[in-house]
Amino acid sequence: MKTNRAGRIVLEVVMVILSLIFLYPLFLTIINSLKSFSEVMTDVIALPKSLVFENYSYVWNFINYPRLFLNNAVITILGLAGIILVSSIAAYKLARTKSRTSSIIYFLCIMPMLIPFQSIMLTVLQMAKNLHLSESTWGLGIMYWGFGAPLALFIYHGFVKGIPKEIDESATIDGASGFRLFFSVIFPLLKSVTTTIIIIDVMWIWNDFLLPLLMVNGSPDTKTLTLAAYTFVGQYTSDWQYAMTAMVMAVLPSIVVFIFLQKYIVKGVVAGAVKG
Repeated sequence: MKTNRAGRIVLEVVMVILSLIFLYPLFLTIINSLKSFSEVMTDVIALPKSLVFENYSYVWNFINYPRLFLNNAVITILGLAGIILVSSIAAYKLARTKSRTSSIIYFLCIMPMLIPFQSIMLTVLQMAKNLHLSESTWGLGIMYWGFGAPLALFIYHGFVKGIPKEIDESATIDGASGFRLFFSVIFPLLKSVTTTIIIIDVMWIWNDFLLPLLMVNGSPDTKTLTLAAYTFVGQYTSDWQYAMTAMVMAVLPSIVVFIFLQKYIVKGVVAGAVKG
């Protein structure tokens, strides 16, 4: 009994230490966002001698924060809605169709998870230009459908396989079929796993840098918050205090979403794994 208690204490201490290590870069970002330029250049690790809150008001006005926040919201909401809609319907159909063709299609759908984005980004950029999706927040939101659907489909598929087919049969007898069956009966049962996908994709889409850099970096009206932080870093001079401030302001909304919904991550993933 004492051995188990000592083991738990050691494990908790190790977890706390690891948490502090992972949080340390975030801590440095926050404290440097409250420093003047001279303090940042003098000592990055030291605490600020005086808190410079003017950095936040300057960055708010300089990057037009409300406009870029709206861009991020449009891209994230549109991308998230498409990913959930497409992947949940596809996962349900593939899980309920027991055939070799269905299995092949399923593996083809989740295979893109294994392909590094850097190896196809030039092709994606050219395709986006041909389809008139580049330099548009709406176009960027649609682009995320293809990149986010494979993982979401994989998670949904494992969960749907654990839902008894008798539920489908009962709903069909009551007159529900097709999309009505899915949206009225099946989709409400996917609440926990849908919340997990929402958290994962909000953190990813909101804070993504490379795809927005390729797709919407040509105009100030279409930039995202993460790209705006990059504008303070130049070839000859860099305003690091403003860059850190912009980064804090960029990631803060996604952190708030994660804090409020993080308890559903383990619940949804474990439910999908067990039922799969």
